[in-house]
Amino acid sequence: MLVGYARVSTDDQNLDLQHDALRGVGCEKIYDDRKSGAQADRPGLSTVLEMARHGDTVVVWRLDRLGRSLKRISSAWSRSLKPRGSACAASRR
Repeated sequence: MLVGYARVSTDDQNLDLQHDALRGVGCEKIYDDRKSGAQADRPGLSTVLEMARHGDTVVVWRLDRLGRSLKRISSAWSRSLKPRGSACAASRR
């Protein structure tokens, strides 16, 4: 299953562009947050990482939606997704 994750940093920003892109690539479920990427407490991301199962792919609009640094993105993938046989992909490069 393709599971989407979208994030904007402030309440003033809009998630529509990311939601449209994620639906466009076939995401069946989309979770989101309205929090800075610097904040570790992001309930939408936590839900995605907890619910991803073997064969699922977590899709983001751009990789920077997962975190501000490659280290943080890599850590999320290696500790949460990889052990369950899940993958991560970006819909935009």
